[in-house]
Amino acid sequence: METPTGMAAGVVLALFGGALLFWCACEVRLRHRLRRVGVPVPAQVVADGDAHGALDSAPLLAFATLPSVGGPQLAGLMTVGAGGRSEAVVTRPRGHTPLRRPARFGVGTTVQVAYDPRRPSRVVLIAGESGSTLLVDGFWVVLGAASLLGGLALLASLASG
Repeated sequence: METPTGMAAGVVLALFGGALLFWCACEVRLRHRLRRVGVPVPAQVVADGDAHGALDSAPLLAFATLPSVGGPQLAGLMTVGAGGRSEAVVTRPRGHTPLRRPARFGVGTTVQVAYDPRRPSRVVLIAGESGSTLLVDGFWVVLGAASLLGGLALLASLASG
């Protein structure tokens, strides 16, 4: 492979792998943190308003945030809701969802979620509702690591040759 092409390919692979690993780490940390210290509430699966949304494997969830009482911070998360008001939120959960929406997420089904009080649109399914995400998270980590190592190996071979 010619040096400019190999250099460009190595840089692109290394940047892609590094960015993917960084994204994986941030996403897993966010989901873990929300499950640990987020506000747990029941949410209802609602029908999607458009045809494209119906194809998304992540269900559209509707829930009401809990009113704040103006108390201290909740384990590092600020409480929301001015004057003790709650707000209605319609959003999709973060994290792993299969290629097709499971039957257990049919319209009208109630599921348990945890949300970030500062940004209620950040929501995850409670661990028992989402199933194991280890396999899918592992796939993205392996892909990122392989891309990063492949790019670094290509750059190293060009530097030594």
